Amino acid sequence: MKTIVSTILLLMLFCFASAQVDTKFTTSNFPGRANDVNTAKSNIKAGDEFFYAGDFTNALKYYMPAQKFNPNNSDLNYKIGYCHFNSIQKSQCLEYFERAYKLNKTIDKRILFYLGCGYHWNYKFADAKKCYSDYLKTLKDKNEQAEIRRFIQQCNNGIEIMKDTVDVEIINLGENINTEYREYGPLVTSDGSKLYFTSRRKGTTGNQIADDGMYYEDIYESSHSLAGWTKAHNIGSPLNTKMHDAIVGLSPDGQTMYVYIDDNGGDIYVSTLKGSKWQKPKNISENINRESHESRACLSSDNRTLYFISGNNSKSIGGRDIFYSTRDRSGNWSKPINIGKPINSEYDECDVFIHPDGRTLYFSSNGHNTMGGYDIFKSVKDDSGNWSEPENLGYPINTPLDDVFFSITASGKNAYYTSVRPDGYGLHDIYELKFPTKNNKQNAPKVLVTLVKGTITDADNGTPLEANIEITDNSKNEVISTFKSNSSSGAYIVNLPSGKNYGLSVSKDGYLFHSENFNLADTADFQELVIDVQLKKIQVGTTIILKNIFFDYNKSSLQPESYAELDRVAEILKKQPNLKIEISGHTDNQGSLKYNTDLSESRAKTVVDYLIGKGIAENRLTYKGYAYEKPIATNDTEEGRSANRRVEFKILETK
Repeated sequence: MKTIVSTILLLMLFCFASAQVDTKFTTSNFPGRANDVNTAKSNIKAGDEFFYAGDFTNALKYYMPAQKFNPNNSDLNYKIGYCHFNSIQKSQCLEYFERAYKLNKTIDKRILFYLGCGYHWNYKFADAKKCYSDYLKTLKDKNEQAEIRRFIQQCNNGIEIMKDTVDVEIINLGENINTEYREYGPLVTSDGSKLYFTSRRKGTTGNQIADDGMYYEDIYESSHSLAGWTKAHNIGSPLNTKMHDAIVGLSPDGQTMYVYIDDNGGDIYVSTLKGSKWQKPKNISENINRESHESRACLSSDNRTLYFISGNNSKSIGGRDIFYSTRDRSGNWSKPINIGKPINSEYDECDVFIHPDGRTLYFSSNGHNTMGGYDIFKSVKDDSGNWSEPENLGYPINTPLDDVFFSITASGKNAYYTSVRPDGYGLHDIYELKFPTKNNKQNAPKVLVTLVKGTITDADNGTPLEANIEITDNSKNEVISTFKSNSSSGAYIVNLPSGKNYGLSVSKDGYLFHSENFNLADTADFQELVIDVQLKKIQVGTTIILKNIFFDYNKSSLQPESYAELDRVAEILKKQPNLKIEISGHTDNQGSLKYNTDLSESRAKTVVDYLIGKGIAENRLTYKGYAYEKPIATNDTEEGRSANRRVEFKILETK
């Protein structure tokens, strides 16, 4: 009998000890540990000073030792939960709010809301909905009710979105890029060779700390190598100053950068890369920068349209919206136009990125079918200029917390964004998304763009040249975009969306132009072409191939797509009045020599006749047909025969 009573008493003591009872920090609750109790109370008092001042990071430094000593105090667990609730790693609030609620269900009138958020941020959508619904019953204010119903809908969205997981590898870019501080806003050149981002790390220019206790923003850069991304370094002046400096946009070729300046409510400034030196940023345009807050900008691949975020309330559908502005031939930006629905929602859109294909728009929004916070969405423009209904990029790319600042390479295989994840180095980290060429269910969608890159040099000595690059829509005889190669390296990058017959012309004073042709079907999949261009000086004997001259099949009649190229030849001749040239026609070896000689000579004469019609004196022009006697490639393949069918321009006299 005595043994049975002892066992019962031991079980009662164990149950009492293991039960969660709201335990105050008193010596009676912790007999023999008065010093520990006093230390814990001192820590709580010190933590409270930071807590009520809104400095939750420092508050936690004092609260956590006290909580370790006594994990069953409802007020302390609530405060710790609230600190995490207001931190970057918000999901960590759940265990402390849960404990606080179990210890004291009336700890705070909003505890069910906080619990709902904790469950929500930890993907426990059903539990979150229950807490939100119970909290909703206590509310009378219609605006608060609407907000809670919105959170419930986000949980429903999360449940649906997570039914179909996206096949993607998400990789933290590691210690070469990320630190214990904030890294965000990654932007890459369209070929993925350079990365720029904003950081609030120690060692920033001026080494000053802002009012929020963090270092001022600076812009950093990294280059991609075979070993991965190189150690990021501060981009320096004039982009970085002692104030906040953040990158908000980058042209696809990496030659133009858009930065945020905290001026007039927040404005977009622009800087260009001259050789290896970025120029001092200038206000992009009074038409774009208004009294409202403008941020996050993206330039289309033809350099003509700028998409950006603005808080222009008079023209906004919701809060912050996506706007766009177009640039005329004089370089002036139009007044902003709201991109409208279905892209902009009644809530906020916070960043935007247009793919080099010119038709796929990525943006972050806390509207639409977000699963919580900001999610990343995609919309595609059709041939009529209409945007599709935004598509959530899905889980695990999107989370119940903020997922923002998405940018993607031209190939569509690698993207970069800012997220908060358990494997993070600090507050915000930059991640790479690697998309497979095929996913589990279907072929990945085509990327309808051709990326052309290379270097432009002097043909005689190999010196890099800053040259003018024109992209022409041959079918319309219209220049659709202009670029310059880098003055130090001669490097260039252009992106050609599928669906056009393009002429690419490279020119520089004192040199003959170089041309390339890209006739891309509207279904042409992504390809990356490396074309190094060697410009030839204007001197006797120099020959170039005119690659954008087109004739009807087996005829000498010019197709309209040839006019832009021939106009460039005429322009050179007008600028060089002493120049005399020969236009020569060439064929493949299909057919008799006589037939090909007649055809090639007739085509050369047609070109000369066109130039005469443009005002070039007849005595400066000669023509000849060489048939297939001067091949530049094999005639055994269609590709070789195509190269042999050509028109050439040769300088005979310069004086």
